Amino acid sequence: MKKSSRAFTLIELLVVISIIGILAALALPALFGALVKGQMTQTLSNMKQLHLATQTMALDGVTTGDATLGWPGDMSNVSWAGWATNLVPNYLTTNDFSKLLSAAGFSRPNSTAVATKDPTAVNAYAVAENSGGDTVFLATANWSNNQALTPAGKPYGDKGFIVFRKAGDGAILLPKQYNNTNIIGTMTNALQ
Repeated sequence: MKKSSRAFTLIELLVVISIIGILAALALPALFGALVKGQMTQTLSNMKQLHLATQTMALDGVTTGDATLGWPGDMSNVSWAGWATNLVPNYLTTNDFSKLLSAAGFSRPNSTAVATKDPTAVNAYAVAENSGGDTVFLATANWSNNQALTPAGKPYGDKGFIVFRKAGDGAILLPKQYNNTNIIGTMTNALQ
């Protein structure tokens, strides 16, 4: 008795490879979108940590009466340097501060001084104690008030942006929501 074995012909093999290629091409955009959404979630978490450290500093300022501690808009030096130098090293280490300001997948230079603004991932705004809870405190650098997102904007281009408000709530928003003040909240000046 002879066993007959059936092998793939070249054409059948090419058809199978092309089907696998088509399925991969259909799946890649979804995988890339999930990766970016995961990175945005990490940035939102980083903003929450920056908010908690700043809120703790503001509570300490109210409790002790120290004018150098508080929300960025309440400090005697309303600037990025004033906020950062009071936050570090009392509430965050230099390394933690730098990590929290970088978006996932985008690293900040190690040599950047804490007091030097490098707005490549996260921007801070001059919120004060009397600012409403819907006032924007942190936002990703690819968004600015009522400006459409650009594909080249760091860190997320026109894929979406993140806004974190003084009340402690934040959201990952869609590109088309860039001017929706009902969702985003009110604005103050960005820290320079």
